[in-house]
Amino acid sequence: MCGILGYVGHLNATQVLIDGLKKLEYRGYDSAGVAVLTPSGFEVRRSVGKLAELENLLHKQPVNGHLGLGHTRWATHGAPSEVNAHPHTDHTGKIIVVHNGIIENYISLKEKLAAEGCHFKSETDTEVVGHLISHHRQKLTKRNSDEKEIFVQAVLAALKEIKGTFALGIVCSDIPDVVLGARRDCPLIVGMGDGQNFLASDVPAILSYTREVVFLEDGDLAVLSQNGVEFLNVSGKVVQRKVHKISWDPVQAEKAGYKHFMIKEIHEQPRIVENTLLGRLDTRTFHAVLHELDFLKKEADSLSRVRFIACGTSWHASLVGSYLIEKYSGIPCQVDIASEFRYRDPIIDPGTLVIAVSQSGETADTLAALRLAKKKGARVLGIANVVGSSITRDANGFFLTHCGPEIGVASTKAFMGQLVAMHLLALHLARFRKFVSNTHLVSMGKHMTHLSQWMTETLECEEKVMQVAKKYFRRKNFLYLGRNVNYPVALEGALKLKEISYIHAEGYPAGEMKHGPIALIDENMPIVALVTKSSVYDKMVSNVEEARSRGADVIAIATKGDPLVSQKAADVIFVPEVPEDLSPLINVIPLQLLAYHIAVFLGCDVDQPRNLAKSVTVE
Repeated sequence: MCGILGYVGHLNATQVLIDGLKKLEYRGYDSAGVAVLTPSGFEVRRSVGKLAELENLLHKQPVNGHLGLGHTRWATHGAPSEVNAHPHTDHTGKIIVVHNGIIENYISLKEKLAAEGCHFKSETDTEVVGHLISHHRQKLTKRNSDEKEIFVQAVLAALKEIKGTFALGIVCSDIPDVVLGARRDCPLIVGMGDGQNFLASDVPAILSYTREVVFLEDGDLAVLSQNGVEFLNVSGKVVQRKVHKISWDPVQAEKAGYKHFMIKEIHEQPRIVENTLLGRLDTRTFHAVLHELDFLKKEADSLSRVRFIACGTSWHASLVGSYLIEKYSGIPCQVDIASEFRYRDPIIDPGTLVIAVSQSGETADTLAALRLAKKKGARVLGIANVVGSSITRDANGFFLTHCGPEIGVASTKAFMGQLVAMHLLALHLARFRKFVSNTHLVSMGKHMTHLSQWMTETLECEEKVMQVAKKYFRRKNFLYLGRNVNYPVALEGALKLKEISYIHAEGYPAGEMKHGPIALIDENMPIVALVTKSSVYDKMVSNVEEARSRGADVIAIATKGDPLVSQKAADVIFVPEVPEDLSPLINVIPLQLLAYHIAVFLGCDVDQPRNLAKSVTVE
């Protein structure tokens, strides 16, 4: 969603803000702006479109100072326009606000403030925040002469009136050395520097300046100055917050010679698998060792059910996880789309383990579903890629996938990390449950040590994938088919294509093809079929025959050396032969590459597809 950056220090704030906002472009946005404090007050620059437009404006109308706020907006209330772009001001022009989230009661607040004489310039919900703070500041000024204390108390009072979700950056020209940051159900971090401090939506924005980060908790108000940071809770009392040391190298967030972040991240996947396995797969016994599940030691044998809650790509990874846990542990599994889970009355019994899966750890629907599950008495495991994120803090235990920053909006390596997590989780639970033989578990553990090598080999198919992409990139509809553990891979492949190329694509369990989709199949609809060697190989070959007999061009993902599929499919992309349960980690790679190269041939903005955001922190 929206990107927020705040700075107070000794550097030129304008340059810091622009540099940081560039690192947040992956979140998706349609307008951008900065507000920088000068000797004559705040200077605001805003523009519609990419950051390059804002940079051009700043080149024509430069502004310099040592304190400021920056923002990239993804429109929710009001169309993308200069007047709706952030930062927003109060009626005096002294208070500046940037915001991520949704103010649910902004209409009633706006009506109340308008009745008192406030004039609103934009269509946004955010603008009411500045006016509301100004309203409380005016009342408090009569009772207190400390400008900083008045400002802080006015913000706290305003936050109590606001309903909804927010990450806020707030500054006031009368307090020229203070930046305030407030959080409720939206990610916001503080970067701790030497003589300078930062406020940001995400870690990559500030990695060039500091690796010491505090992840704000819900209800926190951070008071940043050049000399330090103070943290207050919702009541205004000083609280202590843990400082995290970020291990990511800033270079990880750069393209490293690749044309797009997405293709770089696809090629990083062999290393991601190694990172996620490190310390979690015993190389002597080949058992999964997950200290993250220590909170379940006493209950592991008595678990009666596992319920996954996730959205989008994380939901697809969870589907794979459900196949594996049921197969290896004998525990019934259910996979819920988080937004649906939270709007019904789900049954949670004492033996239920809920697993919340989110790349960012901040997905709004998943967080709400997690909290509902905990309220109903469930034990919750969080799987995320971001240390200190809300899901890792709210869950009883958490599993970090160690993928490093994922910049491309369409998830690739984070999905891979989640798949590895699912395998490790299944093997770990299986060892406690003794549902399958130890010999079988050891064999699977050994196979997992070869994953990185198999994935590197799979990436060699890229030249063939490019040829296929060039052949089909003008088609308007695609159908992806898979069975068993590769049905979720078909869903993920279709999602990747529609996300970044805007081509309509659907993923289906191949057994359902005759229950509707077959009516659409003709010479204009390519079929992408996952036909690698497996327990359902013969059935998938039959599906290929059925599609071909109706004139469809079949693009098959097949096992190297398979002559049968080559005879039946129009185009074949070969991958190494691997155990069926590990095949999702291999088969998804050519699908990621296919989506990427089709989008490139179409001239699409691969890393920042329209209307999408990296972290969906509002409903």
